Amino acid sequence: MKPALFDYIRVTTVDDAIRALGSCNDAKVIAGGQSLVPMLNFRMVDTPLFVDINGIDDLRGITETSNGGLRIGALTRHFELEVSPLIQERYPLLHEAMKYVAHLAIRNRGTIGGSISHADPAAELPALAVLLDAMIVARGPRGERQIAAVDFFEAPLTTSLEADEIVTAVELPPLPENSGWGFEEFAQRHGDFAVVGVAALVGKYGARISVFGAHNTPLRAREAEKAFGSGDTNAAAEALQSEVDPSDDLHGSADYRRHLAGVLCKRALNNAMSGYAL
Repeated sequence: MKPALFDYIRVTTVDDAIRALGSCNDAKVIAGGQSLVPMLNFRMVDTPLFVDINGIDDLRGITETSNGGLRIGALTRHFELEVSPLIQERYPLLHEAMKYVAHLAIRNRGTIGGSISHADPAAELPALAVLLDAMIVARGPRGERQIAAVDFFEAPLTTSLEADEIVTAVELPPLPENSGWGFEEFAQRHGDFAVVGVAALVGKYGARISVFGAHNTPLRAREAEKAFGSGDTNAAAEALQSEVDPSDDLHGSADYRRHLAGVLCKRALNNAMSGYAL
């Protein structure tokens, strides 16, 4: 199929993008287009105006913040995260996870802001944003605001972003020292959407666990974290299986996804523990 007719505008500043979004009901931002264009061609998306933000240079790049964290511009490509020395040094979990995002051609075009805004519950970046306590920086006609990742994702493909706002950056706080990490994902083929994935951090604070592909949003598994306590991976896996609410589809039943979430949770936690001595 081909898309319905639409208007297109390319902007070079965030203010121009905000004005364009406010000028038309149901206008949408386009950047990498790796999710939006296929949906457009299948007419799952029908919008009168696309606002291309690729010309906004201020939205690119990875920079250090004053508190020792990182600020990642919304137009930063997935592949840039994969090869960034700063990401590899400060957030090795994020560096590793990028290898699982689709295929190289898509990682070269797909943007961080696009993945976060698209809010696919089977995507890696939203789940990692939740795990890493990221702040989503958004800007609209009412100014700039920061939204905690745990509050940003509301439902499949639905966020707390207003129609006339755009994501400008993702800010990551520094990781606690000596955190161990683990990342496990199962897909039918490498590069396919995850059937289920689990990411974990372990440190003096206990554990942080997030899951994707087994809930209607990326889930910070608080009950599993409590059950882990000081190192009980079996209890954490059982708690996670009760905490997720997967759906049936062509790739697996809800029961299968629930079982897989528990298995991957144990693996991710064991890998994280191997990098941190409890």
